[in-house]
Amino acid sequence: MKTIVTIATFVAMTLFAQLLSAQETDKSDAVKELTEQKERIINTEKEALKKEVEVINERLINNEITRDEAQKLKEDAAENHALNIENRLAIIDNKIALLERNGLKNVNTEDPKIFIGLNTQEENADVILGLKINTGKERKIKYDIRTRSNLVIAFGLNNAIVDGQSLDDSDYKIAGSRFFEIGWAWKTRVFKNSNFLRFKYGISYTTNGLKPTDNRYFVENGDQTELEEFRVELKKSKFRMDNLVIPIHFEFGPSKVVETEKKIRYYTSNRFRIGIGGYAGVNVSTRQKLKYRENGDRVKDKIKRDYNTSDLIYGLSTYIGFGDMSLYLKYDLQPIFRNATVDQNNVSLGLRFDL
Repeated sequence: MKTIVTIATFVAMTLFAQLLSAQETDKSDAVKELTEQKERIINTEKEALKKEVEVINERLINNEITRDEAQKLKEDAAENHALNIENRLAIIDNKIALLERNGLKNVNTEDPKIFIGLNTQEENADVILGLKINTGKERKIKYDIRTRSNLVIAFGLNNAIVDGQSLDDSDYKIAGSRFFEIGWAWKTRVFKNSNFLRFKYGISYTTNGLKPTDNRYFVENGDQTELEEFRVELKKSKFRMDNLVIPIHFEFGPSKVVETEKKIRYYTSNRFRIGIGGYAGVNVSTRQKLKYRENGDRVKDKIKRDYNTSDLIYGLSTYIGFGDMSLYLKYDLQPIFRNATVDQNNVSLGLRFDL
């Protein structure tokens, strides 16, 4: 019996010693992780300060601020990041003192301001023994956003440029022929520390309408599409092409810089801008609408067919404006009708809104 008690006592003491050793090892590893984190904090704040100084220098080069203002901004930024380092290191030092004094068992995981989990995406989380501990619910703000997106709506007058013919002699009504466009666009800053040049791209649905003059309508004669006079008086004659295109532009213009300790943003609202580029896509449908009276009856014809229109759509476009509104010009490089004896190219002029 004494032998059994002695063996049990020995085993218990051995397990207790191993537990103490494991706890000391865990505590030592935790302290090591926190110490390494102090170095990461210093490097992070230095890198953030470096970015702020680069932005300030760029603003100075662009004559947005004076040399004295640039120097003052740099001094303020240096002071802010120095205080950040001091405060964040103090937090780590307190954690180290807490661990050395009480061990891991007294880390308060019930605190609603502390989150413990594996592989958390929080970049500012502290790491203890493979666990990332976030000391606050607020997520880290992305310092700089390089790509933005917005809705594009455009509308205005539409017509066709015909070889050897001026718009004054156009076969289509100037006021009655219109275009409409709606789409989504992305805008990416080309240079890292300047927003003067932006690359704008997206996808749009466009519709180009033409209203023939002199009581005429379109007739498909084999591989030719021609205007002919209708047999009775037309109340309405409208020809429409619907396209799906990818517009691409280089956009130039100044922007407002909003800079804080945590973020930098570029805004083009209430600023002059100009875009130069083009578009390419496909024709998704072509149709003609006719309204007239015949034998006392009101007749409305909606005819959807090929009309020998070009399947591929491509052209040049430009816009110039202030803020969200611009004057918008588009010109199709491909002719409206394939195999036509005289080429006709669609042209549009109107207003564009980047909302």
